[in-house]
Amino acid sequence: MTPVELSRTVLHAVRRAVDAGELRVTVPERAVVAPPGPGGCGDYATNIALQLARPAGQTPRRVAEVLRPYLVDVDGITDVVLTGPGFLNISLHGTAPVALVEEILRRGKRYGYADAPDGRVVQLHFPHDLRAVVVAEAAARILRSQGALVRTSSAAALDPEWTAALGVRVDAAGPAPAELAVNVRPVPAPGEPDPLRLGRDAGRWALLHPAPHDRPRTGDEHLVQRESNPLFRVRYAHARTRALTRNAADLGFTAAPGALAEPVGLSTALSDVTAAPAEPGPLADVGPGTVPGPGTEPAGPAAPPAVPAPAVASAAPGRPAAPPAVLAPAVPPAAPGRPAALAPLPADPLLTALADHPRVLAAAAEHRAPDRLARHLVTVADAALPFLPAVLPRGAEKPSAAHRARLALAEAAGAVLAGGLSLLGIDAPDHL
Repeated sequence: MTPVELSRTVLHAVRRAVDAGELRVTVPERAVVAPPGPGGCGDYATNIALQLARPAGQTPRRVAEVLRPYLVDVDGITDVVLTGPGFLNISLHGTAPVALVEEILRRGKRYGYADAPDGRVVQLHFPHDLRAVVVAEAAARILRSQGALVRTSSAAALDPEWTAALGVRVDAAGPAPAELAVNVRPVPAPGEPDPLRLGRDAGRWALLHPAPHDRPRTGDEHLVQRESNPLFRVRYAHARTRALTRNAADLGFTAAPGALAEPVGLSTALSDVTAAPAEPGPLADVGPGTVPGPGTEPAGPAAPPAVPAPAVASAAPGRPAAPPAVLAPAVPPAAPGRPAALAPLPADPLLTALADHPRVLAAAAEHRAPDRLARHLVTVADAALPFLPAVLPRGAEKPSAAHRARLALAEAAGAVLAGGLSLLGIDAPDHL
């Protein structure tokens, strides 16, 4: 069950409670589901009970208690736990991450978009200011992704150099009717350094990444190809996902959502694991801040690589050494009669960030705040970079179902990064 499907399930539960006479409220148009916050549990949580408490004339806790039975009996939901003042924490069957990756790969760059226009008509009007134009144009893109019909207008005609350098355009320019108030007015960018000199991608990022009430920095830090530059990390993470797809094709396998880790077999013993370095793979790591040269695939994550296994004894004489444990610390073998353990992978933060993408888009649209999307893309990139080195087989390792599943998750991350950058009007290159 994907976050979108779960949101519909929550609304259906509200509708069933209303039809049964247990709640007297108007069923809302949408229900927000997101990864649980501090103190929460399960796969997703929703604050729908807090949203309905006042119109229902009941406490949030009581509304949550009414809704819980209607959620527990839904196929795909294993448990619903109430926490805090009335949060519903929902646990899904073990297929939740698989369904999420499948949904992202199916929708591609349009993951998180509304299914159809919702009838809203939004007019964005802004002063003749470069940052206001860029913020309004990006906000319009995000609003359209959420089903709104948007028209943008500037208080005066745009300077031709703004369009030439940053690609900004508006639907109308000139004095507006008195009833049309200015509703996009971020803090202007400083005149020096001139943001136009940064070029389209870096210039737009410099104006969009800070919150509207913060004065943006427009120096050369946005052009630096190092991990200190958030834009570089976002585009670099995307380029690495594309490189992984190419390298996997060279190795003869493609993506397929599934379990991300290999079971550790009962016959595996700690003495079979060595600390020898893995043979160089198709994506050799480079030091932090190093930029791949021309013709080189993106390499080395800006974030720390996965932790290698601790050194242990070599294999017994006459036996081949087992492949080095390069993905995670060694996992002890399962006891006889018990299921095998799964090798841990740094995938949970990435899955959480990807699941949160539709909520971030909806919030960015509601508040006319493309900065929320920009910062979320940094979160996705920072969660993806430690995971990407675990995608391809290492050394003599053969591609397996787990490698195909990891590649699917990497491609899902790339789709979210590319789609988000597109909404900001920024290019997502396949090579850096």
